[in-house]
Amino acid sequence: MKIAAIDIGSNAARLLINEVKISNRKPEFIKLNLLRIPLRLGMDVFTMGMIGEEREKMVIDSMKIFSDLMKIYKVDHYRACATSAMRDASNGNEIIKQVKETSGINIEIISGDEEATLIYENHVAEGLDKEFAYLYIDVGGGSTELTFYENGKMVYEKSFNIGTIRLLNNLVTPENWQEMNDEIKKNIVSKKPIVAIGSGGNINKVFSMSKTKDGKPMTLAHLKKVYKEFNELSVEERMTKHTLREDRADVLVHALRIFNNVMSWSDISRIFVPKISVADGLIHNIFSQLHEKK
Repeated sequence: MKIAAIDIGSNAARLLINEVKISNRKPEFIKLNLLRIPLRLGMDVFTMGMIGEEREKMVIDSMKIFSDLMKIYKVDHYRACATSAMRDASNGNEIIKQVKETSGINIEIISGDEEATLIYENHVAEGLDKEFAYLYIDVGGGSTELTFYENGKMVYEKSFNIGTIRLLNNLVTPENWQEMNDEIKKNIVSKKPIVAIGSGGNINKVFSMSKTKDGKPMTLAHLKKVYKEFNELSVEERMTKHTLREDRADVLVHALRIFNNVMSWSDISRIFVPKISVADGLIHNIFSQLHEKK
């Protein structure tokens, strides 16, 4: 069975195609393709309240490409979800209608809480050491989702309108940060030591740059050091020194600021980066629903 997930975020749109095979009665998810297109919808939406003509065309053209790829791979089931930017765009529903007409793809706009719930679809909690509590931090362009696990169960989830594209455009207020701080201090509490699990393209990039071995954590001290270095460099200097694309170099420092704040306020000193995403959660969600029907 082949399943596809389309995640239309504030920074980029992603198409993930997986083949699912059943081995010893357990599903095995095999990645066939992952395509990322930097649409940067948040650059329009968070400043103008709508998606401009140029990016509107990019969305429609990108979905045509995604649709063609799904046909080539003979995808059996898919789900397409849009998050923060499309939620806030005054013309979001009109664009969704055009996408349906031009590519046949049906896009759902999901809430921040639904986005956080999709993280749980990755079955993150199943393989975790019960001696620890875990804070899952998913940093996107328009929002940050926090999901807290204790004793293998999700006990708290919350979406905050603090994201890399919003920060890039100076659209996050001190009140936004204070709300996040208050929520963390009130809800991210455990008698067990807490460790973080990070997701999103930016933390994945920091992890690969750190040369940390897979399965090993990065420290908060390391993230603070990288933040300090990047904050002192221009976007062009970051691109040259670290061989980064411009659409990664300009937001990476803002992602690090979010991770540093969340971990500091939670008294967390280590973060694991298992390379899982909302798209992975969508794939698991589709499979689970199909399995339940059977």
